[in-house]
Amino acid sequence: MSHLALPRPSGPGPACLCAGATPPVDGGVAHGGTGRLGPTHALILLIAFLVLGCGLFLAGTGLETVFALLGGCGAIGAATLTAAGGGRRLMTVLVETAVRSGAGK
Repeated sequence: MSHLALPRPSGPGPACLCAGATPPVDGGVAHGGTGRLGPTHALILLIAFLVLGCGLFLAGTGLETVFALLGGCGAIGAATLTAAGGGRRLMTVLVETAVRSGAGK
């Protein structure tokens, strides 16, 4: 195995983005978002669900199947957002409810 010399920049490297450091700004837009779902994102998802449902219905899919597919997609999305957002308590309650309803209690 040969070791090739990697080129190194001659000037100083980029600043570290450690805790307390301000992120670099290009043209007034900061890099790295907060990762939160805002109202615009929610509206886009709502429109996407409506378009998907209408498209499936117009393609000849039964209405019950369309609702089942969209409900499954919504449940998966809600579970993913809950898990990613740190909502472990809410997720625990939802899982317990699902298990109890499946067991008939």
